[in-house]
Amino acid sequence: MKGSTPKVTSRLLGSLLETNRLLLHITRARAIEDRTMGAYQAGSLQEEGFIHCSTPEQLLIPANALFRGQSDLVILCIDARQVPHPIIYEDCYGSGHQFPHVYGAVPWESIVQVLPFPPEEDGSFLLPKTLRG
Repeated sequence: MKGSTPKVTSRLLGSLLETNRLLLHITRARAIEDRTMGAYQAGSLQEEGFIHCSTPEQLLIPANALFRGQSDLVILCIDARQVPHPIIYEDCYGSGHQFPHVYGAVPWESIVQVLPFPPEEDGSFLLPKTLRG
């Protein structure tokens, strides 16, 4: 991987969890391999104008609905304080949940940790221990 994600202490990640400043984004590991561009840009940024994110409490909703059984996934842990674009909580699909959407590319330095996100044997996902409050 060109460039690297800083290793964060459990204290920093815990602080972001406690203050509701942690955004999570599920993607394929290969999507973050080339960091020659200054920021992470998901396909949805071009298609919909924003990057889909979740809070730790919401993560399993899209994980199990959209990614069930898929491997090679990672979770980008994003410090919302370091994102220079609007973050709007909205329910675009009538799901009853207000998900955070980032209206711009996510700078690499705002991604404080990348966690592997393998499925369970039945294809479902569990919240990684690191993200449990």
